[in-house]
Amino acid sequence: MPDPFLLLRLSAISLLFLTSLVDSLTLSSDIAALKAFKASINPATIQPFACLGSWNFSTDPCANPRRVHFTCGVNCDDTPAAGPSRVTQITLDPAGYSGTLSPEVGKLTRLTVLDLSNNYFFGPIPSSLSSLSNLQTLVLHSNSFSGAVPASLCNLKSLQSLDLSRNSLSGPLPRYLSSLIGLRRLDLSFNRLTGSLPRLPPNLLELALKANSLSGSLYKSSFDGLTQLEVVELSDNSLSGTVEGWFFLLQSLQQVDLANNTLARVEIWSPGKFNGDLVAVDLGFNRIEGNIPANFSAYPSLSSLSLRYNRLRGPIPWEFGKKESLKRLFLDGNYLNGTPPQGLFSSETSVSGSLGDNCLQSCPVSSQLCLKSQKPLSICRQAYGGKPRS
Repeated sequence: MPDPFLLLRLSAISLLFLTSLVDSLTLSSDIAALKAFKASINPATIQPFACLGSWNFSTDPCANPRRVHFTCGVNCDDTPAAGPSRVTQITLDPAGYSGTLSPEVGKLTRLTVLDLSNNYFFGPIPSSLSSLSNLQTLVLHSNSFSGAVPASLCNLKSLQSLDLSRNSLSGPLPRYLSSLIGLRRLDLSFNRLTGSLPRLPPNLLELALKANSLSGSLYKSSFDGLTQLEVVELSDNSLSGTVEGWFFLLQSLQQVDLANNTLARVEIWSPGKFNGDLVAVDLGFNRIEGNIPANFSAYPSLSSLSLRYNRLRGPIPWEFGKKESLKRLFLDGNYLNGTPPQGLFSSETSVSGSLGDNCLQSCPVSSQLCLKSQKPLSICRQAYGGKPRS
């Protein structure tokens, strides 16, 4: 008959063995980094029902099932090949956390996702994030981070999505952004960034830098090799000079928003065989002079065009009236003259938008395109140095 005391001792040894397994489930440096992360946040902003409220280090962060502690906010590798588990994701809920981002996060070297969006984090973005060589997604939007965009972030070769929008970041963009060879989406909108565009990451799909204080012209060197770029959002900056013809010939370009800058001129070249994907262009509220480029109509998929409130003159190109893909056209607030193309008013084209506040003649009052009245004759005569030509 088995010795009951022997069984009791074996059970105790087994329990100690299992306890040691649980204690060593997550790498100790990862646990220390998570503790530092939580400690850098004002405890008064950590509600019991929030993700961080469940971070109780009396249990292992990577232990399963997570019924009481670490119920959300942290993911781990489920089946580590060898050794202890590692933290792979930190995705916080938008629960109003306020605090700084601890530099200790840089020790979570298996991290692939760091998402702290829609909270109240402040202070600088720590340069130690450059140690996260596996990081694919960095989302810090809608916080109060300040200071420069760390140049060290350019070391993150695995990064695919970088969203630092709606913070208080300032200074120029990092010079070596182009070294982010895996980056597909970059959003730094609604900050206080200055200077001109550096050379951009070569595999970028989406570029959003609207509502900053960027200046200078759009240089071809910034966009060299970007054959996959589909979306460019640079509105509400201080960009100036000429938008040259090469820009609209970027191979995959579909949507362009350059509104609310100080651009003075735009060149439009006819698209080639591989440059016909352009769908929407917004160049409104700039200082663009000259005639409307008729070559806009040569882009087969162009559906929406805004050139409103610039300094354009002359007639609306007749080609616009024959363009079946065009559905939205905003040309109001210029000094356009002559008679608008009749095709814009056809029931078959269904073009919406505005041609008002110009110097046009015979804009049909029955059309919603002409609802905004034209400029007074005296202003039009002054703009053209006499009676505007029809």
